[in-house]
Amino acid sequence: MHEYLPVWIVGGIIGAFTIVFLLAYWALRKAGEEDDQERKIPDREIVRRLLGYARPYWKNFVLVFFVMLFSIAYDLASPLIIGRIQGLIKNDFTLDRLYGMVGVYAGILAVSLVCTYLQAMILQKTGQKILSRIRRDVFTHIEALSHEQLNHLPVGKLVTRVANDPNAISYMFTNILVTLAKNAMVIVGVLGAMLVLNYALTLVVLCFVPFVLLFTLIFRQFSRRVHRQVNNATTDINTYLSENLSGMKITQIFNREDKKLAEFLSRSETLKKAKFHRMFVFGIFRPMVYMLFISSNLCLFYFGAKGYIKDLHYFGQVIDSSVMVSFYMYISRFFNPIQTLAEQFDMLQRSFAAAEKIFTILDMEPEVVDTEGAVELPHLRGEIEFKDVWFCYKPGEWVLQGVSFHVEPKQTVAFVGATGSGKTTILSLICRNYEIQKGQILIDGIDIRSIQISSLRRHFGQMLQDVFLFSGDIRSNILLRKEDVTEEEVWEACRYVNADGFISRLPDGLSEIVRERGNNFSAGQRQLLSFARTILHKPAVMILDEATANIDTETELLIQDSLEKMKNIGTMLIVAHRLSTIQHADNIIFLSHGKIVEQGSHQELLGKKGRYYDLYMLQYHKQQLWDS
Repeated sequence: MHEYLPVWIVGGIIGAFTIVFLLAYWALRKAGEEDDQERKIPDREIVRRLLGYARPYWKNFVLVFFVMLFSIAYDLASPLIIGRIQGLIKNDFTLDRLYGMVGVYAGILAVSLVCTYLQAMILQKTGQKILSRIRRDVFTHIEALSHEQLNHLPVGKLVTRVANDPNAISYMFTNILVTLAKNAMVIVGVLGAMLVLNYALTLVVLCFVPFVLLFTLIFRQFSRRVHRQVNNATTDINTYLSENLSGMKITQIFNREDKKLAEFLSRSETLKKAKFHRMFVFGIFRPMVYMLFISSNLCLFYFGAKGYIKDLHYFGQVIDSSVMVSFYMYISRFFNPIQTLAEQFDMLQRSFAAAEKIFTILDMEPEVVDTEGAVELPHLRGEIEFKDVWFCYKPGEWVLQGVSFHVEPKQTVAFVGATGSGKTTILSLICRNYEIQKGQILIDGIDIRSIQISSLRRHFGQMLQDVFLFSGDIRSNILLRKEDVTEEEVWEACRYVNADGFISRLPDGLSEIVRERGNNFSAGQRQLLSFARTILHKPAVMILDEATANIDTETELLIQDSLEKMKNIGTMLIVAHRLSTIQHADNIIFLSHGKIVEQGSHQELLGKKGRYYDLYMLQYHKQQLWDS
């Protein structure tokens, strides 16, 4: 019975782990049963694409590999040296031999520390370069997406993809891959050393390896799932915050703080549960591997239960005290990488989950792209023609139906009509923010689809109802994309559009700080600034979409005076509900339900007494009532 005691010990441990494993598997299933329904990219594809980012820096990784070999030498050699020192102290002790062994140990340790430092520095620098490339690619790709695609992507989600997710990926290059490779080599090296030292004890330890592999596979499956949950919940709360912090004034005006707080707490609770699930999955794996480590040590201690007995025989091999010490340290070296494997897998799955989200964005094909052979357009006269243009945002719901018109160079054309008639859509199509389904749009007689998008848009200046100002100062917002201009040219553009009056009264003039979205300026001031930056770029075609809708009468007079001056610059396309803004247009096009119902000059349309006449009289009577 005594001879078979090790077998009973191993069998009992295996049986106990089978029960624990079944309970843990049930718990993991419960923690990871909620999974997202988003597209899932295979791990192999994720690794292939991530390694594509690392390929330009392959020399750095090769250097790290060789440096890592020297640091591994310490892990493999130190147990043997400690065992020799223990045997030396017990049997053949001499001070010179002891100093020699300690010196060898210290030398190997010093080399390992230096190599570890070099490895960390090289990886961190390389990882940051890779991280910058990923962020650049994501941001550049987002810039290339069409307006329609951007309308369906919440800002908070995009911020998470650019700012947060690449950070998770950086761990893969700076830590995970190299650590996994190092741990794999350490495990193989330790097993080799253990087999040489005592193959019988090594076989006992290997009885626990199948359980390690099984736990690792299970952990990998559920870890990926809970990381998706955390990423989704993080994206959701970022999206919610981005929207509601921007609209906090409306929340306060309508006294909806309690409702918004409840919605935020609900999303926060979802994130908390997702992170709890992740901690739960992680918290099961490492203790189970630690239990395997303790069990293997128990088996080792059994063979040394009689104390330091020289030449103890088991399985036909000699086990002395030095072997016991070395083997104990080797078991620790063997299971330490496996225990840290939990953290590595946790970080690896976090990286994979983040990469999956990023590649989902990168895999979105831009809907509006340059056609093959698209040409550069160095100059533009400003002639525009629509030929039987049909367009819809949703299939079957036509916004424009067979629209045709012609605009001569430097002509002023206004579009009027009820909300939803297609006015703003026409302006967006001219800039090729969307692709038309039928018909043709010509610029200077050239189909806009055969012109490079960047070249086409370079000739347009847009002044919209909702003026967007970037954080910075007034000067940077006026310059925007044109840096090679003098201070006097900036002031000249401001004077041209009557923006110099309020700018000169500011304490810092053009250097006045612009807060987020320009909320320290009035709507009229923001509009004048948008006019100034448009004039500075001297566009061939100017687009005004409800540019006078939200401004006071005094500022409107300034803007109308600016518009009269701007007519001399190039073709002007105007959308306005205030007919006073467009009375002097060369051509007025009245739209209804995506069709042109009438067009002509102001006086011509009044003479027809049609739809435009009715609209004009309605506004005229409203103005009389207001004045009275």
